[in-house]
Amino acid sequence: MTRLNIKRAIACLVITTFAQAQSPAGRPPVAASREPLPKSSNFLRELDSSLEAVVAKVSPAVVQIMVTGYGPSEDQGHHNTAVIVREHAIGSGVIVDPDGYIMTNAHVVEGAQRIRVILPPPPTDSPLEPQPIRAGQILEAKLLGTHKASDLALLKVEASNLPTLNLGSEKRVRQGELVVAIGSPEGLRDSVTMGVISSVARQPDPDDPMVYIQTDAAMNPGNSGGALVDVDGNVVGINTMMLSAGGGSEGLGFAIPAVIVNFDYWSLRNYGHVQRVAIGAKAQNITPTLAEGLDLARSWGAIISDTAPGGMAEAAGLHVQDIVLAIDGHAILGLPDFNAALYLHPADQVLKMDVIRARSRMSFNIPVKVYHDKLDELSELPDLQKSLLRELSVFVTDLDGSLKSVLASARSESGIVVLAQVGGSRTVDTGLKTGDIIREIDRTSLQTVSQLQAIVRALKPGDAVVLQVERSGKLQYLAFEMD
Repeated sequence: MTRLNIKRAIACLVITTFAQAQSPAGRPPVAASREPLPKSSNFLRELDSSLEAVVAKVSPAVVQIMVTGYGPSEDQGHHNTAVIVREHAIGSGVIVDPDGYIMTNAHVVEGAQRIRVILPPPPTDSPLEPQPIRAGQILEAKLLGTHKASDLALLKVEASNLPTLNLGSEKRVRQGELVVAIGSPEGLRDSVTMGVISSVARQPDPDDPMVYIQTDAAMNPGNSGGALVDVDGNVVGINTMMLSAGGGSEGLGFAIPAVIVNFDYWSLRNYGHVQRVAIGAKAQNITPTLAEGLDLARSWGAIISDTAPGGMAEAAGLHVQDIVLAIDGHAILGLPDFNAALYLHPADQVLKMDVIRARSRMSFNIPVKVYHDKLDELSELPDLQKSLLRELSVFVTDLDGSLKSVLASARSESGIVVLAQVGGSRTVDTGLKTGDIIREIDRTSLQTVSQLQAIVRALKPGDAVVLQVERSGKLQYLAFEMD
């Protein structure tokens, strides 16, 4: 069934529902007719069959992920007994290779000490039909790598001949097209919701360069890491978050575009981290006011706002106020396009940028610098003493010489480093992030993890807490109340 027919079917459904609502009250029901079904009914049946086929194709490759954390518990007076704290996160994942490679969100597996994957049962017409042994099988998973900037992680399970979804489709995503989200919202495995693409390139946080696909397909906690697919079963993206005032789905869901997922998958699989490029230049969106004030050639798009002294962009001849037309042949319509093009640029190639300068078109070949986010390595450093600070829902360690190379911008000589956050609905919202250095708690300077543990465990629910932390070389306060 073509995409046009699906849209016609939905239109017919709306018209039919409206007509039924307008029929006079009290009219007796019409006797069943033996005449052929009207075209509207045929379209609805085709729509139904198409959606069933998509779900049957996709759902076997979407798994449920259970993450367990371990730590010392003081419940029931057993102060010296180490027990499992709780199973603190449930999410979803997408099998991308038949030999057991699975992509999910980094926040789903953050702080994990044990990760298990539950394979879904294949679609069936009856729950009484015999299922393969593999259906519902629970497999131990190994974390191969994470990339916190894109919120992606790669897992590996020991299995073969698994159903997969292809991330490499070159089909262009379009606003308004139908999509289906599959995952485990609130732990309900293999759940399916439907919606449309609300935006093909949304940047929810202006300070975060990540770009997402926005959809109104219902998402809830547990959908993270699941698949968003089109009516042909092509992966549109990996579901990652929602905007909600009440905690439930409000039609504002976001997925990491498949092209970024595919890029990160191969980087994580080949290197254990994501290699990215930098050119020593910063861009921002052009607004009508900015265009008028700077007398720019156009009132929309992306403009170079800064070049690093001695950087590659400056050496190649790029100037502040250059309007970016294209990168590597791809049109740049705004900052999201600029960020995506830079993110996906191959590390072993020179970047080509076309710009407008004073109403003249110019082209530059800019060498790139390859780097990766060292913060992703924190929890993987060997021989690092990690401690779970359950009350603040973080894994921490003492700041010492072994961390200086990772935290290159650190000003602090002592303090407590946050290695990872622990997920879960009952966690305290402290505002702490991976890589933060906790220098003080309630004006008390910190030297060791044991000192911080003693102070925190003496706090009572409702107590106000103020942390002084260093983040990316800058100091700030985090204030919250203990639960």
